[in-house]
Amino acid sequence: MPAPIVPAAPPRLTATELFQRLKARGLHIERERFPFFVVGIRGYYKRTMGDPTQNDRGIYDDAIFLVSPTDFISYNANTDPKTVRKGRGKGSEKGMARLKAGIYFVHKFDRHNGRYEALCQRLGPVTVIRDGIDGDYEHTGNFGINIHRGALTETGSVGCQTIYPTQWNSFIRTAKMLAQRYYPDTWQEGPIPYILMEE
Repeated sequence: MPAPIVPAAPPRLTATELFQRLKARGLHIERERFPFFVVGIRGYYKRTMGDPTQNDRGIYDDAIFLVSPTDFISYNANTDPKTVRKGRGKGSEKGMARLKAGIYFVHKFDRHNGRYEALCQRLGPVTVIRDGIDGDYEHTGNFGINIHRGALTETGSVGCQTIYPTQWNSFIRTAKMLAQRYYPDTWQEGPIPYILMEE
């Protein structure tokens, strides 16, 4: 029987623990200005899923949280591409991308590949780390690094952030509700801040 690609339960980190981790990594957000935001933790299940000595691809071993003054909700997620593809440069031979850890103010509600509502990178560039033939390298630009629904048998990502599909409806409905509550005049235009940290 193949190893599971999703944990048996959602992440159990508390809000207090999350803010301690953000502070330790110097990831500060103005909570008065941005009371609702999204946080991803790459490698959250690193020691209990896949190879414990490295960050795995192709499994939901990461975590994503919706954070507001009234809500703290966790989801099984993937913050990596599903495969490795080594390349060079920024053209047709470029390597596979994974989002670099940091704070991004570039996501808004829009349609992922024109199909369904998701949190999409539409408002500006992000920095990714590309798989390099001669070592990994950074690349900044507009790559469509969206937060969208994954698949049941694989993560469905070539660089995006994906939520396990049985949890997707809860994620997007709750994110939209919180955006409307805390950003009533701008929730459609964004940004919805996204913070990605490495475990």
